[in-house]
Amino acid sequence: MDHNDYLDSLFSFIDQSPTAFHVTATATSALDRAGFSRLRETDAWQRLDNGKYYVVRNDAGLIAFTLNRDSETPRPLRMAGAHTDSPGLRVKPQPLQLHQGSLQLGVEVYGGALLAPWFDRNLSLAGRISWCAENGALHSSLIDCRRPIATIPSLAIHFDREANNARAINKQTDLVPLLALSAETVPPLFTDWLKTELKAHSPQLPVATILDFDLFLYDTQPLERIGLNRELITGSRLDNQLSCHALVQGLIGAIPEHNSLIVLNDHEEVGSVSTAGAQGPFLKAVLERLYPDPEQRRRVLAGSLFISADNAHAVHPNFAAKHDPDHLPRLNQGPVIKTNANQRYATNGLTAALFRRLCASAEVPCQQFVMRNDMACGSTIGPLTAAEIGVATVDVGVPQLAMHSIRETIGHLDGWYLLRALTAFFSAPDAAIRSPECPSLSEQ
Repeated sequence: MDHNDYLDSLFSFIDQSPTAFHVTATATSALDRAGFSRLRETDAWQRLDNGKYYVVRNDAGLIAFTLNRDSETPRPLRMAGAHTDSPGLRVKPQPLQLHQGSLQLGVEVYGGALLAPWFDRNLSLAGRISWCAENGALHSSLIDCRRPIATIPSLAIHFDREANNARAINKQTDLVPLLALSAETVPPLFTDWLKTELKAHSPQLPVATILDFDLFLYDTQPLERIGLNRELITGSRLDNQLSCHALVQGLIGAIPEHNSLIVLNDHEEVGSVSTAGAQGPFLKAVLERLYPDPEQRRRVLAGSLFISADNAHAVHPNFAAKHDPDHLPRLNQGPVIKTNANQRYATNGLTAALFRRLCASAEVPCQQFVMRNDMACGSTIGPLTAAEIGVATVDVGVPQLAMHSIRETIGHLDGWYLLRALTAFFSAPDAAIRSPECPSLSEQ
């Protein structure tokens, strides 16, 4: 995949993925086209034949892997992970509100969203709907309205002269999107409106009753290449759909005789404590089924490496003082290795060295990030995964600006660099990706 093909693929992936549910659906479609077989957790897997497989949990988490068990010696797993969710606004269970003749939509803030950029945007609605058929069977379907249906108007500066100096945003009262100017044009129940929308998108579905939903607002403006030389990309959900896309494409392009695995976890932005989150049992449960013998599973993990891919903080030209002066990642200068003495990132010197070698083999530059000592550091699925399954881990990510904003900014080369590094990871000889604690590496 060359650079232009990569950008086309990335833009298409994110355009089709307004929510974590859609990220997983888009990823599974790509895996299906690449010949992967779907497994279901309710089925008996027994001993799987060599091949390519994936499994989905709660429609928003995914694990895909390639297996080759020809060798009697336990072979390492090339593992990489990212998260499907992004900060945003989630629709409340009973959302319709009528204020001053305006019909509004009640929402709650999901994750650590940067709230100010959500005002005055054209917003649409997407997510998962649970519904009942006329025969009583329970189903769920994804929905994406695509067209703008809401906005959150700012208060005019004439009513708040301090808006540019000390603006405070009340999540309960200020973040209430405007849907319509008359409640008469909308069914009295939000679920009735959803039924109409679902039938319009999928008229073949035998929808009798909408029972519940998991819906999010999103910005309808698509990704754009900008800049004098078109060297920047701006858009929504680059954190962390860019990494999800790179993992899926890297696995699809991997050498099939290797044992490789990717995990796309949900709920990273709210702590990862869920059935499909990194602090939940999803990955561990799959590994136990792939390697039911505990001794063999421990040997495999002891020789494996996990790459946690989650976007990193590029140095902001207007706020360079917010960074450690000796660690200033720049756009279009390659993926960033993230370290933290307090284990907010799982990287150590040995796992960082492995990733540096992968980048060198792919002819990709890489950078380093450390947070200032006087500022709190964020975290990723890396430390949670490392602690849960006991695997050597390195935290990396594409540098970006405006993290957690409704529109983020990256360089047009860095995602392609990450994909090339991951392709090298999934295709390298076993000895080249073993955990640094494994004797075979020191003997190399």
